[in-house]
Amino acid sequence: MLKLYYNAGSIALASHIALEESGTEYEAIKLNYAMLEHTLPDYLAINPKGRVPSLITDRGILTETPAILLYIAQTCGMAIFPPPEDPYDLAQLQSFNSYLCSTVHVNHAHRMRGKRWVDEQDTAAIGAMQKKVKSNMEDCFHLIEDEMFEGPWVMGENYSIADIYLFAITQWMESDSLDVADFPKLLAHRKAMLARPAVARVVAEHAA
Repeated sequence: MLKLYYNAGSIALASHIALEESGTEYEAIKLNYAMLEHTLPDYLAINPKGRVPSLITDRGILTETPAILLYIAQTCGMAIFPPPEDPYDLAQLQSFNSYLCSTVHVNHAHRMRGKRWVDEQDTAAIGAMQKKVKSNMEDCFHLIEDEMFEGPWVMGENYSIADIYLFAITQWMESDSLDVADFPKLLAHRKAMLARPAVARVVAEHAA
């Protein structure tokens, strides 16, 4: 049985939703973020990066959201969100998810995790990064809204892991001081996602 480790409020929401959507049997283990449980030896033995999510499979441990989402889609999500069979279409899907991972998520992280990039004592540098978060995230979401989002789902007519990933990322818009009304396509996408029972169940679990 698959086993997912997650923190509430983290990008692990995407992997959790994908598992719930797939209908497969799995166990979700919530780490105590306040106790920094993801940095303790027991968890570091699972994921030495000290990050979430981590997915334990019968073949080993997977980390990194794009990899976990594609694995779930290929192994147990074929009926709900099958990955494209065409190599170019699959590459386009992975391009979108890679942008979320390498750019959007990193821009968001500058608001609360500046010490990953500069010394913790360098408050001026950390403050400068924090000031750029809003504009950087606005630029990212405008690019997605205007150029990358095909509609009605991210890749067009078919629901995919890109929709799950995007939904998880857009949960941070308000905390990054963005006005969701400026992004009508993404706001409609969020509402469509929340109308899916599996998504609503996982969101409620993470909020509890």
